[in-house]
Amino acid sequence: MSAEKFSLDNILITFPADSTGKQTYWTNRNAVEGVQIFGGIGSGKTSGSGRTLALKYLAAGFGGLVLTVKPQERQEWEKYCEIAGRLDDLVIISPDKENYFNFLEYESTAHKGAQATENLLQVLKTVIRSSEEKQGGKSEDPFWETAVDMLIANTIDLCQLAFNKVTVALLYELVLTIPNPYINSSEEDTRKTFEEAFSRVEDEIQKSTKNELYKLPEEVQELIHYSPNRERMIEDRVPEYRIFNLVKHFFHRSYVKLPQKTRSIIDFSFTGFLFGLMRDPVYSLFCVHPTTASVRPEQCYENGKIILIDLPVKLHHKAGRDCQILYKYVWQRAMERRGETKDADRPVFLWADEAQNFIHEHDADFQATARSSKVATVYISQNLPNYFGSMGGNKAEYKVKSFLGTLATKIFHANADIETNRYASDLIGEEERANYTASLGTDKDAASTSVSQVRKKIVPPEQFGLLKTGGKPNAGVVEGYMHIQGAKTNTGGNHICANFRQDYEPKSLKTELI
Repeated sequence: MSAEKFSLDNILITFPADSTGKQTYWTNRNAVEGVQIFGGIGSGKTSGSGRTLALKYLAAGFGGLVLTVKPQERQEWEKYCEIAGRLDDLVIISPDKENYFNFLEYESTAHKGAQATENLLQVLKTVIRSSEEKQGGKSEDPFWETAVDMLIANTIDLCQLAFNKVTVALLYELVLTIPNPYINSSEEDTRKTFEEAFSRVEDEIQKSTKNELYKLPEEVQELIHYSPNRERMIEDRVPEYRIFNLVKHFFHRSYVKLPQKTRSIIDFSFTGFLFGLMRDPVYSLFCVHPTTASVRPEQCYENGKIILIDLPVKLHHKAGRDCQILYKYVWQRAMERRGETKDADRPVFLWADEAQNFIHEHDADFQATARSSKVATVYISQNLPNYFGSMGGNKAEYKVKSFLGTLATKIFHANADIETNRYASDLIGEEERANYTASLGTDKDAASTSVSQVRKKIVPPEQFGLLKTGGKPNAGVVEGYMHIQGAKTNTGGNHICANFRQDYEPKSLKTELI
């Protein structure tokens, strides 16, 4: 591909000129700075601006990731790809397709040892915390987050040491079979996975230690044997020895002493998430089979693949949501590893309709650097309260406003939500207008007129409820106010009222009217 094809200065949308002939352009550069679309039910946000941007990105050769909430979204994107001539690039992860993404295998192979544990820990805890926030159950007490993190990290380390691999099934078995002093022996799980893992690691550590010590001269062996620093000296020669000591200390000295209720909450936070992954179709698609080459995140920018996860939340509920957040976070990390891109590099998009379902704690940080990785994020949601509900806990409003601040283009369609309309109006801003006041004196023939300057909203909040919503009554036209950060549009300000056609199809990659 040539540098010209993917240049950030390439024009995606050309808006009509103003009275002086000046035109407003929206480019690849605007796209990779992020887009947020708001609109009420039936406003045309998906069929209007959503359809337009999707087809623009596909026609321009972008790769991408599509997350789904509604069952019909797969059919919509199949149609988009067909229109844009990109159907061969569409890769679907679905129960009816033999495309698999083994996320533990993928993250484990990216790094080895301690870094592999940290990778897996970050992925698992991000999805768990996102689920807790969505359900309003995330605690503000850092103890709980730290405790769950420690359980996950030590279980992963034990799994790697004992079995030289990490799988969802093994993690689930290990946590379920941790000795529990609060349960009678007759009620304990008959499986002994945890004890077997510990026994296996102890045997291997002993063998490794003996082998390393036998390589040393006898006088050095004796010195180590009687040294007060024996543990540290062995750890220097057998790295697994130190890791296993940490794991053993956590489970046998710290975890076993936790109060029953505290431990039950920590156990359930992890096992509850793993239980969702243990059920099909999620288990087959994300946990068992080797990863299919075409669904590796790198395929999006290397070969322009559009990866769609067809596990809509409306059908698969929490499990569908969790695995899509999981893939999204792994995908985002892969895009960040791509690093600063060159002008010739292919842009990619991250697409989420009803985006409040897929928000996690690292989204704002990712979006802050997405431009350098050429990631064009498009989030679509009805209103601000949807985000407030998803980003639960204290300071939810500040979290949402901070997150939205990382998306430079915002499109506002017809909406009945007062808070969202007020936010849109405030964002577009105010202007000075002349205010004329007439007064009559005691003599009917004596009158005076005064003129003063007042500041008024350029677009009052109530105006957003009057925008066209497409369909036959509006000849398929959907209206929306676009606020473009850092741009001066043909209105003289930072916004433009745009018309989006619900039957839009790209005629070429060259500039064209919206």
